[in-house]
Amino acid sequence: SDKTMAWVGQIGKVGVTCRDTPGFIVNRLLVPNLMQAILMLERGDATTKDIDISMQLGAGHPMGPLHLADYVGLDTCLYIMQGWVKDFPGEGAFVVPKILEEKVAKGELGRKSGKGFYVWDGEKRGDPAV
Repeated sequence: SDKTMAWVGQIGKVGVTCRDTPGFIVNRLLVPNLMQAILMLERGDATTKDIDISMQLGAGHPMGPLHLADYVGLDTCLYIMQGWVKDFPGEGAFVVPKILEEKVAKGELGRKSGKGFYVWDGEKRGDPAV
């Protein structure tokens, strides 16, 4: 509503609107992008490091998609995508990479467990996990 958008502006934010869609705008674009990066790694198209560096330098992202997936939590990424696949089976952008399921099953959840696509020391990201 106009009242809501005015309030958002008053608190120094920028409001946006969209129809009811899974993840609304940001996560609807972000999570499938993370899955595509994981699928590239799964297929052997590129390494963890090369995927992340490419998106940082080529797309201006502050961190690459595999780094971000680790930061968010691989279990969280899996939970979101499994729900979307179940609820929207005809949506081709919603896929669950096998490597993601395997990492979560092994307890490799990213930053919160100390290992995911990278090795983590608390908040500090280390080298890609082997």
